[in-house]
Amino acid sequence: MANNQNKWQPFIYSLILTIGLLLGVILKPSGNISQLIGGDNKFSELLSILNQSYVDSIDMADIENKAMNDLLYHLDPHSVYIPASDLKQANEQLEGNFEGIGVEFNIVSDTIMVVSALNGGPSQELGIQSGDRIIKVDTIQVAGNGITSEKVFKLLRGPGGTQVDVYIKRNGVKEPMLYKITRGKIPIYSVDAWFMLNSNTGYIKVSRFAEKTHEEFLAAYKELKQEGIQHLILDLRGNPGGYLNTAIQLTDELLDDYKLIVYTEGRSKPRSDYRSEQAGVFESGKLVVLIDEGSASASEIVSGAIQDWDRGLIVGRRSFGKGLVQEPFGLSDGSAIRLTVSRYYTPSGRCIQKDYTDKSDYEHDVIRRYENGELEGAGAKAIFDSTPYKTMRLNRTVYAGGGIQPDVYVPIDTSYYSRFLSDVVSNGLIGKFAYSYLDKNRAAISGIKSLKMYASAYQISEGVYNECISFAVSNGVNMPSELEKERSKSFIKLQLKALIARQIWRDKGYYTVIQSGDKAIQIALQKLAEKNDLLRN
Repeated sequence: MANNQNKWQPFIYSLILTIGLLLGVILKPSGNISQLIGGDNKFSELLSILNQSYVDSIDMADIENKAMNDLLYHLDPHSVYIPASDLKQANEQLEGNFEGIGVEFNIVSDTIMVVSALNGGPSQELGIQSGDRIIKVDTIQVAGNGITSEKVFKLLRGPGGTQVDVYIKRNGVKEPMLYKITRGKIPIYSVDAWFMLNSNTGYIKVSRFAEKTHEEFLAAYKELKQEGIQHLILDLRGNPGGYLNTAIQLTDELLDDYKLIVYTEGRSKPRSDYRSEQAGVFESGKLVVLIDEGSASASEIVSGAIQDWDRGLIVGRRSFGKGLVQEPFGLSDGSAIRLTVSRYYTPSGRCIQKDYTDKSDYEHDVIRRYENGELEGAGAKAIFDSTPYKTMRLNRTVYAGGGIQPDVYVPIDTSYYSRFLSDVVSNGLIGKFAYSYLDKNRAAISGIKSLKMYASAYQISEGVYNECISFAVSNGVNMPSELEKERSKSFIKLQLKALIARQIWRDKGYYTVIQSGDKAIQIALQKLAEKNDLLRN
């Protein structure tokens, strides 16, 4: 058991991060919680007594925060308290923007390295370039002094309209360059990539369901329509959720005829039905939806509706299993809670929420899927709730609880695993080497005319692969055996190529390159070429 856990350590770390950031299914804000309660209560009385009479001085704000967190944790795993200091950042991913200078960066060798100036941001307008090094912000030296991402955010983000002086060191320029940057609104995109996989099949990657996701999806589809899209692969893998209404809007583009998409119901919330009401842009083409253990909440609403209406094929691994809906309530001090107010149900009547009676089991569920072999295929046929439900068109049997079970199971590919790779991945060394390599070869690689040409023609040579290995060893990883080098070669080479592309063409570059080694996408393409009642025009 311990060996299996070590084997998957880097993948488990990334999943823990994903799960920790789950957005859930969130309703739009309904107002201040003070409107719902009134009068005195024992909780406020206790805090008052502590404040006035406790033997030692105490931090009342800290006690209140801990008490709020503990109280909500004992209700369910997804009701949370958000302090006022964290609320703005917590909402940014859903609102689709933040205020700052608009650069994406990495910290390499204790230096802030600009990956790209974000489209439409003030840094791009002023001419800050990929590869620039930020060495000073206002009067604070930020190179060679242990700078962290958190410190960078505090220095560079700020209210729109405020100015910050940023000193840049650029290759080929002797003296540091001063940029006086006025902070502005920077968009955060939730549709990461879209492109044609072949002459008739388009691919759209949606990373979360934010305020502008529907608008971004339509813009991506419009571009693919001009390129001849007939079939669509919608990638919801790793998508932790977001706004309920946004998930409904996107599903409405895929379903016709006033079909039920989802309904919600809670103790104080009567049943609400949500249906496809508008003419959708992709109501009849062949559709595949990709999901995995990181697909939660709003992602499960979309995939559940597609599965229940037999509209398309669900490909991948069992989804997270979150069927609870949160609603935000603002508190008087500027903090907020996201409180579970209802459950959601797929069109056939399924609630896919997994059991959370034992909070520890709930929190470690995805890791246990690794340990019991499910993610390698052993649990592909498992039934997590014995109550059968019937799909709406083909009368197929589906089950509730534990997540959306895919129609076609795609286990994790372990063929490239080695202990060397585990160490490299867990230390983020492929990305660090990719940045370093591009920094040295920026002119040549940036001179490639198009992403399509780069994806089809550019290759990571044996020499570059060996450089990557030497880089990893110089950063504390044990020298791999020849067997390990050979086994992990194809994975590392593809990742390197994709991560280099990301620095030039952003997420679209990464996904365009990485899809050639993505088994779920390859299986989806195979299924689209076959005859299947779930894939109908």
